[in-house]
Amino acid sequence: MKLVCWNVNGIRAAYRKGLLDWIHKESPDILCLQETKASGEQLPDDLRDIPGFESFFTSSEDRAGYSGVALYSKTHPIKVDRGIGIDKFDREGRTMIAHYPDFVLCNIYFPNGKASPERLQFKMDYYEEFLRYVNDLRSKGRSVIICGDINTAHHEIDIARPKDNMNRSGFLPEERAWMDRLVENGFVDTFRKQHPVEIKWSWWDQKTRARERNVGWRIDYFFVSGDLMPRVTRSFIEDEVMGSDHCPVGIEML
Repeated sequence: MKLVCWNVNGIRAAYRKGLLDWIHKESPDILCLQETKASGEQLPDDLRDIPGFESFFTSSEDRAGYSGVALYSKTHPIKVDRGIGIDKFDREGRTMIAHYPDFVLCNIYFPNGKASPERLQFKMDYYEEFLRYVNDLRSKGRSVIICGDINTAHHEIDIARPKDNMNRSGFLPEERAWMDRLVENGFVDTFRKQHPVEIKWSWWDQKTRARERNVGWRIDYFFVSGDLMPRVTRSFIEDEVMGSDHCPVGIEML
C-alpha cells in the first residue's frame, strides 16, 4: 500500500500545473492533500471524481480560498470525520480523519504560527488537542497514521539554517518540544527512522527563491504509531516534484 501526502498550495493551481497527470503516474492507494484552498464543489469534474478513487473534501467555513484538505482513496474508508470535535479548529477545514479496518489515517494541515502571537497560540492549542485526540484513538486500540504539513521542522537536520530560525515560528523551542512529545507518546517519524542522517527538504520559501538554492525545511511528515512501523517498507520525499512550494512525501506499507 502506497500513501502519499502533499501540500499543494491551492488544488486548482496545482491542477493547472499537471496535478492529474502526476496522480495517474504516482498511482498512490491513498492520497492526502493539504492547503487545497477550495471546496469539492469548486473543482473541475475530472479532479473531483478521479476514476478508481473515492474523494473527500473539507474547507474553511469562514474564509473562501483558505486552508482545506482532500483525500483520494482507492480503498473504501469505513467512515471519514472532518474535524476533531472542537469547533474553532474544525471550522478552518484543516482536519480529515479516515477510518480504515486496520488503521486510522489523520490527514492534517496544521496551523501556521508566523502571522501573529495569537496564531502561534492557536497553533499550539491545536497541537495539544490533536495529541489528545490521537492518544484517545490509541487508548481504544486503534493504530494511527498522521500525515500532512505539521508546519514545524523537528531537529536541526530538518532545516537548512537552524541558527537563523531559532526565533521563528516553525522552529521555535515550544513547537519542537511538542514534536518531542509526539514521539514520546509512541509515534514514529517514518522518514527519519529509515533515513537517520539524510538531509532532504519538503518546503522552500517562494519569496526568496529558496528552492533554486536548496535552502529548505522538512515540515511535511508521515508519523505512525509504533505498532505500524514494522509494516513500513519505504519512506520517501519526492523533492524533484514541482507544482507547489512543498513537495510530496510518502510511505509504502505491507
